[in-house]
Amino acid sequence: MAQPQLVVAGSINTDIIVHSARLPAAGETVLGGDWLMAGGGKGANQAVAAARAGANVHFVGRTGTDLFGRESLQRLKVEGIDTAHVVEDSQKKSGLAIIMVGPDGDNIISVAQGANAAVSPEDVDAAAGIIDAADVLIAQMEIPAETVYHAIRTVHEHGTKVLLNPAPAPGEPIPPEILGMIDYLVPNQVEALRLAGTGDFDSSVNALLERGVKHVIVTLGANGAAVFDSSGRHDVPAFRVNAVDAVGAGDAFCGVLACGVAEGLDLLDAVRMANAAAALSVTRPGAQPSMPARDEILALLNAQ
Repeated sequence: MAQPQLVVAGSINTDIIVHSARLPAAGETVLGGDWLMAGGGKGANQAVAAARAGANVHFVGRTGTDLFGRESLQRLKVEGIDTAHVVEDSQKKSGLAIIMVGPDGDNIISVAQGANAAVSPEDVDAAAGIIDAADVLIAQMEIPAETVYHAIRTVHEHGTKVLLNPAPAPGEPIPPEILGMIDYLVPNQVEALRLAGTGDFDSSVNALLERGVKHVIVTLGANGAAVFDSSGRHDVPAFRVNAVDAVGAGDAFCGVLACGVAEGLDLLDAVRMANAAAALSVTRPGAQPSMPARDEILALLNAQ
């Protein structure tokens, strides 16, 4: 089997994570416990997840030239990710996320986009050579929507499959033209409702399918995932684990799902593999540090 070829167009952050006995209310100060600084950003997290699952990953994005940016690039390179198309932007600071994690693994996050906000369509065009050879494009919404949509149009011309994780949910509706180019739309429940603009979950997903999306895979946290397509709804249960930190679980899911479909797995099998990766990720602190290796994923799959 040929190694899956993926391109990730997305964000690169440094995460500063504080664990707390509870999450604070607005205006409240809560004393925390342990803290961790680690690689983050949805794009970088998903790239690491896919690389550890066995894919050959190329990255399109931006960092600053500061210490955070240099360390972020080094972390990606250690994972074997091609960073030749990551621009080091001397005019911008690197992306930074402040994360508080409660005792049950739930979290609240504030992100300073920094150089991520400057990722441009021209950055995508500069990576045309790797896009031509890719099996799947992975994108999220932590870089400008204009750039995400340009990347989707570009890879669509080459027959590359598109996986879009619409997080955070865009403020404006995704253009119908773009929806028709998306092979795998992977929102959580809240994002699915916002994207469709309806108040009912099933109606929201069906509306997205009617607008041209080929498959909608809704992540449901501890309840696994639900796959929707022209054949109906298919539920894929989660793996039961003791959650420590949910930061990055959705990114583990997306990166491994992209790797699975690029390998040619049946979609439900790829989702089950992604569920296993997400389950393993919540048993460890941090985003990128928590992404499991392929042998760990397969061991959990085979143990069930």
